[in-house]
Amino acid sequence: MFRTTADLAGDLRALGLGPGDAVMVHGAMRRVGPMLDGPDTLIDALLDVVAPGGTVLAYTDWEAPYVELLDADGRCPAPWRDHVRGFDPASSRSAREYGALPEFVRTRPGARRSGSPGASVAALGADAAGFTDDHPLDYGYGPGSPLARLVEHGGKVAMIGAPRDTLTLLHHAEHLADLPDKRVISYEVPFATTAGVRWRPVEEFDTAEAVHESFDEDFFGRIVEEFVATGGGREGPVGGAPTLVVDAAPLCAFAVAWMEAAVPRP
Repeated sequence: MFRTTADLAGDLRALGLGPGDAVMVHGAMRRVGPMLDGPDTLIDALLDVVAPGGTVLAYTDWEAPYVELLDADGRCPAPWRDHVRGFDPASSRSAREYGALPEFVRTRPGARRSGSPGASVAALGADAAGFTDDHPLDYGYGPGSPLARLVEHGGKVAMIGAPRDTLTLLHHAEHLADLPDKRVISYEVPFATTAGVRWRPVEEFDTAEAVHESFDEDFFGRIVEEFVATGGGREGPVGGAPTLVVDAAPLCAFAVAWMEAAVPRP
C-alpha cells in the first residue's frame, strides 16, 4: 500500500520533529516502502512537519570518479585534467553511494547547495541559505560548515532506514576531537568557473578512512549505538523504515568525548 505525505508526516511528528526544526535526513527509500510520489513524498512530509521556519538538509558530497585517478600526491594526471568536469554546486550530481534522497533534495526547486565539494550539503526551507552559504573549502566538516551550523542551531538528525554508521554529523565530531596524529589528506579538486575549470588543492581530515588509526571501520556505528543506549534519541517507524532521530549537539559532544577517550595518549 502506498504511503502518503500525511502518513509519513504523522510518523515524523511521533518521533519529535516539529515546527522550526532544522533536520539533516539520511534515508533508505526502499525501506520506507512504496510512496505515492516516490522520494518527493518523504521530502514533502519533512517540509510539512518542520514548517513554519524549519529547514531540511541532506548530505550530498558529489559524484567524482576522477578521484580514482589521483596519484600519491593527490594530483590528477595530465592526460585526464582537461576532460574532468568541474564541481558546480548548482549542477554537479550527488554521490550515488548515499542513495536517491540527496539528489532529490538537491534538485528540488528552491534548494540551496553548499560549495565545498566533498562536504557539500543541500538544504530546503526557511534557512537553506544560512546553512549552506560560505562553506569553507578546506576542512569542510569543521567550523563554518553546515554540520557545525546544525549543532549551533540545536538541529536534529533523522536516520530513516539508513545504517547508523553513515551518520555524517560524526565527521564534524572527528574534526573537533583533540586527537594526536589525525589522518590528513590533500588532493586536487576541479571547480567550474566562468573562465573554465580551475584546479585547487583541498586539505581536510580523512573521511574515507577512520580519522585515527585506533578506530576500526565500524566505530561510527558503535558511537551511535552507545549514545542511544544512554537514552539519546527516539526510535520508531517512518513508513516501513526503522528510524532514529537524535539531537545534533548532544550526539556530537558524546562522539567527541568517545573519540578522545578511545585514543591512547603519549
